[in-house]
Amino acid sequence: MKMTGKQWLKVAKMSNVIWTPQPRQRAFMERWEDEALYGGAAGGGKSDAMLAEALRQVDIKSYRGIVFRQTYPQLEALISRSMELYKAAYPKARYNESKKVWLFPSGAKIFFGYMLHEKDKYNYQGKPYDFVGFDELTQFTMTQYEYLRSRNRPTGPGTRVYMRATANPGGVGHGWVKERFVSRAVPNTTIYTRETVTKPDGSKIKVKTSRIFIPSTVFDNPKLLENDPHYIARLAIMPEAERNALLYGDWDSFSGQVFTEWVNDPKHYEDRTRTHVISPFRIPAGWKIYRGFDWGYSKPFSVGWYRIDYSGRMYRIRELYGCTGEPDVGVKWTAQEVAKKIREIETTDENIKGRKIFGIADPAIFAENGGESIADMMAKEGVFFDKGDHTRIAGKMQMHYRFAFDEEERPMLYIFSTCKHFIRTIPTLVYDETDVEDINTKTEDHIYDECRYVCMENPLPPRENILKKIDLGEDPLNQRVQNKRYYFI
Repeated sequence: MKMTGKQWLKVAKMSNVIWTPQPRQRAFMERWEDEALYGGAAGGGKSDAMLAEALRQVDIKSYRGIVFRQTYPQLEALISRSMELYKAAYPKARYNESKKVWLFPSGAKIFFGYMLHEKDKYNYQGKPYDFVGFDELTQFTMTQYEYLRSRNRPTGPGTRVYMRATANPGGVGHGWVKERFVSRAVPNTTIYTRETVTKPDGSKIKVKTSRIFIPSTVFDNPKLLENDPHYIARLAIMPEAERNALLYGDWDSFSGQVFTEWVNDPKHYEDRTRTHVISPFRIPAGWKIYRGFDWGYSKPFSVGWYRIDYSGRMYRIRELYGCTGEPDVGVKWTAQEVAKKIREIETTDENIKGRKIFGIADPAIFAENGGESIADMMAKEGVFFDKGDHTRIAGKMQMHYRFAFDEEERPMLYIFSTCKHFIRTIPTLVYDETDVEDINTKTEDHIYDECRYVCMENPLPPRENILKKIDLGEDPLNQRVQNKRYYFI
């Protein structure tokens, strides 16, 4: 159901007009899709829009809504704002502090929840919600979001069932949120997903779901700028990554990003300067070739093939990534299936076949654990590996050294543009909140792991990044691509 402007005014009237949406908030709240993400920058009025959206169906007795933040202190701030909005709009509504729920005169309820740990999602097992909202979605994991998506179902007749979220770039969920909402299509464009579901009797039904990203920045919130004219100045003086993310909503530059050296510039795919991603080319026969491997089953496995030229420069030329259509979800192939696919690639790819290959893998695949090891199972299929150096910080630094640009504006690690998953996952890696020098392992780090194994086999001395700032042109909202009405995946 698409909410028209007239219908929204009716809702505002029922709420005694104590709050009305600004234009970008209205654009978000009028969307009809099953899922919508709002924001991308600080100051766009995200939390207010979320709280107001949760009110939409409170005149229906059976309605149940819930709004999440990651931690309880963050949730307290959201609850505090709801006290201002909800009590003024519905004077007879009551808030239960112990249960963290608003009870409205109709009998409708709006809950507030938090999920600091992965297991906290099970606190909501068996509880249906017509509306599920996530404030700052990038602070949550994809599995938490998907689990609550399974709780998003009708609680009675006449309710609309849907999900809404807000976010800034960065955080443990940056990669999957960007992939799900931001990278799939131009902003303000509906993304449709079509799936076929097999029923118990063997018959099939086709279903279609929809989602959309509605960008906003502080410039879309004139009331904030009127009340605090220096807010923009405070954002503008932040470090570059934080400034680009919070002021402009730049999803390629954010606080906590590990590989800030990363540049993907299609203008330089051919001349190979000022970019890590390049066009594929035929590799000279004499260059060494390595195969990196990180095992995964329910999580993705990753295989990467690398050629090294006579100067020691590395090229990732091919990848095999065991991921379903959803980020960080494995295809559940056996070790034998993975090995057979590796053999197929190595006997057909013109840049790989017929050459000696040095296989380097996570040492964990050599563990027997009371049975045959993964390494042994793959060896029976003719795919061999040596144990990689699993030293985490040293491996990360080797990737930093290779990503650094020299005086000729060239890095020591290039990525073929066909390696889509490397290009997707590596820029989104963030630091661990506890071990602040290491990668957060809750992120999609499988390609990173197999790459650093190969880097550790070919170590470089420390290198300074000459191009610490590369001007790739202004497009803070990532809107260069020609707009389309909708996008199918």
